Amino acid sequence: MSYVNDVLLGIIEGITEFLPISSTGHLLLAEQWLGARSDAYNIVIQAGAILAVTLIYWRRLVGLVTGWRDPANRDYLLKLLTAFGITAVLGLVVKKLGFELPETVTPIAWALVIGGIWMIWAESVADKQPDRVAITWRVAIAVGFAQIIAGMFPGTSRSGATIFAALLLGTSNRAAATEFAFLVGIPTMYAASGYALLKEFKDGAGTEDWTGMGIAFVVSMVTAFVAVKWLLGYIRTHRFTAFAIYRIVFGALLLGLAWAGVVQ
Repeated sequence: MSYVNDVLLGIIEGITEFLPISSTGHLLLAEQWLGARSDAYNIVIQAGAILAVTLIYWRRLVGLVTGWRDPANRDYLLKLLTAFGITAVLGLVVKKLGFELPETVTPIAWALVIGGIWMIWAESVADKQPDRVAITWRVAIAVGFAQIIAGMFPGTSRSGATIFAALLLGTSNRAAATEFAFLVGIPTMYAASGYALLKEFKDGAGTEDWTGMGIAFVVSMVTAFVAVKWLLGYIRTHRFTAFAIYRIVFGALLLGLAWAGVVQ
């Protein structure tokens, strides 16, 4: 691939990884036109997006770890670890069972459409609940399961599934739900990326264009940083409806392209 394609893929990954619109659907479509990429390549550009969110929340993360003696910090940290633990254990179980991700657009397109409709319904339900900022144990457990569901059904969107699990099950404040979802996503995605990358190297991944991969990594990190910063400001005064509508339109477009034979 040319370095222009690396830039384009980095931009797509950076924008879509943490917005509730599914990075998988966008990257799979891009792959149809820009050429197939190795698993190692996917992992590395995803790591760029994870690093961006880590930089955004580094003060919060350091504060939680260094302030663990404070009851509120300790409680929040334990809930983060619980959500991550559920995802890690169930993720290994799913791997052992031999679950394979789809390689065609159609199931991902349906997940985008159904997920968009579900988001509209879920937000209308969440809006009727009392304003609650606190993260409950029920929310922590639900977010852990939501990450697994999103991983098993690409197109669902990990960020979308976890944010709305929090909104529906006790945290009606969008900013609080989004922060918890993103903080849980940091160790989850680092662990998943590390596991997959080690497997790639173990299986002999050594023919990569490391320059192109490095370009995509940096572009993904910068783009994700901007996208997440924008999202955190946007949700303070806006609903997620625009993302839901985008998912439905994009999913319908993918179904049309698949039906016409333009994409597989």
